[in-house]
Amino acid sequence: MSVQAVSYAYTAHTEEDTIKLAELLAGKVQAGALLALDGDLGAGKTRFSQAFAKAMGVPGVVNSPTFTIVKQYQGEVFPLYHMDVYRISAEEADELGLDEYFFGDGVTIVEWASIIEDQLPDERLSMYIEHHGGEQRRFRIAAYGQPYSAWCAELAERGVLTPWAEQG
Repeated sequence: MSVQAVSYAYTAHTEEDTIKLAELLAGKVQAGALLALDGDLGAGKTRFSQAFAKAMGVPGVVNSPTFTIVKQYQGEVFPLYHMDVYRISAEEADELGLDEYFFGDGVTIVEWASIIEDQLPDERLSMYIEHHGGEQRRFRIAAYGQPYSAWCAELAERGVLTPWAEQG
């Protein structure tokens, strides 16, 4: 990866806090945006994706595309491509032509993104979600390039995100 990341932290004490972060980020997206999610099983990747989709205006139920790999939804402004690459290899991901989604006219969320790290665009918003008991989650958010660094800087100015270096 040639683009340097700027890292931030976010702590969600409740599910509503996770939803709030998803809504704030969904309000900033533009065509070609990519969110790369990672974390342990049950950390909240799919819940974050559902809240993000709802904030984009996607109607109906959004669930994990574990067996279909990619699900496409229509939001109010952009299509949403929701991917779960847990069950595929990097070689299979390359054969699927995922870059057509990454560089297309929609917004892409990739769950288990580290599995296909080499196929991801250099510029993206990467999020690692850790489960901290109950509903509490800790997000490590790495902004690679524009516009992601601008999104996070603005959220940090508003007190929503904390620079990662300040974490203990």
